[in-house]
Amino acid sequence: MHFGKTFAALLLGAASAAAINSASHAADAVSAESPAAFNWSGIYVGFGGGVGAVKHGLEISGAPFSLPDVGGGGVFGEVTVGYDYMLSERVLIGAFADARFGNIGLSMEQGGDEAKITNNYGFDIGARAGYLLTPTTLGYVLGGYSWQHIDADLPGAPAGFDLDSDRDGYVLGLGVETAIAANWTLKSEYRYANYGTEPFIGVGGLDAETSTHTFSIGANYRLGAHNGGSASFSAPAYSWTGFYVGGALGAGAIADEIHIGGGEFNGFGGDGIFGELSVGYDHEFNDTWVAGIQIGGRYSGMTTVLQEDPSGSYKGKADYGFDVLARVGTKLNESTLAYVLGGYSRQHVKEEMSGGGLTDSFDWSVDGFSVGGGLETAVSSNVAVNLEYRYSKFEGQDYGSGGVYETVPVFHTVRVGAKYKFN
Repeated sequence: MHFGKTFAALLLGAASAAAINSASHAADAVSAESPAAFNWSGIYVGFGGGVGAVKHGLEISGAPFSLPDVGGGGVFGEVTVGYDYMLSERVLIGAFADARFGNIGLSMEQGGDEAKITNNYGFDIGARAGYLLTPTTLGYVLGGYSWQHIDADLPGAPAGFDLDSDRDGYVLGLGVETAIAANWTLKSEYRYANYGTEPFIGVGGLDAETSTHTFSIGANYRLGAHNGGSASFSAPAYSWTGFYVGGALGAGAIADEIHIGGGEFNGFGGDGIFGELSVGYDHEFNDTWVAGIQIGGRYSGMTTVLQEDPSGSYKGKADYGFDVLARVGTKLNESTLAYVLGGYSRQHVKEEMSGGGLTDSFDWSVDGFSVGGGLETAVSSNVAVNLEYRYSKFEGQDYGSGGVYETVPVFHTVRVGAKYKFN
């Protein structure tokens, strides 16, 4: 399971790199046309994939305790169909329907047997509203209805005993979409879905509040986009070479892996928001490729609650950390960059417990790595905005148990940021 989750993150990076490579060839087709020649109104179909995490807040009827945050991560694929309409030359509204399939969930492995509870398929139906940051790049928000099937695979369960469940709720999100050819666009998107509190996988007396955080990269084919559009504004002149300072706000999900003896539990969940500041340098090569390095620090409210009830509580908060990351990207057009990144991360965690006559707290710091990617677009000659996903995994903390008990922190985070470039 260690390798599986790490591979899932690397798979996203590989998919991002493949999309970027394809887009770099398509970018010439965009630059050869007027930026105003792209028509955002009309029907589109698309496909994509991504990564994410699920959190189940468990409540056990009659029990003197609860398990507010259990959950895990995974990957998914999706197909989509939608329609957009331009209300003005910069404002867009639309509707969409997506179907997805994947393995986002939690699992427990002991003695060769593995129990899994997985979000294996579902769909979203919703609306979105967008604003053209440039004639070829759209920023948007979305919301709507979400339905999810949860599959339970439990070793030793009687034949024909069905522990699956269907959940419905709402989804909210935001994204960036940019033209890469006459009819094609590339998008990056974050979604949060909440399915309320209902019986967990059909078990009486066991309720769960279920939510997910997901990030995807996709491509849309737009029917009629080659017929052209019109815009009285143009993309800003922006130099990708230079030093910058930046800030970001984001949300994240925790999907910690727990090692106990010869077994493994994936895992404990949790979520929260964070703020981040960064400095960095980028350099543009051959009018197409951009490479750079950045140093960033963050303060976070991302928290895992292992127990919370009148008898006491146990909470762990990933409160602050920093990253040293390198990135490489390609210009999809003169004002928009698609990129992947990776590098070193360090995280501080504070744990607090109370109740049962015991009040205590302790903290620890761990080293790790982060990989991810995103889209960045210039909105003026000195300012660029971006939407970015990162997968972060850290060294295990064994609490002095000699390796018998170990927590391996794993984060899925998405941030919306802005940078000021000193040209």
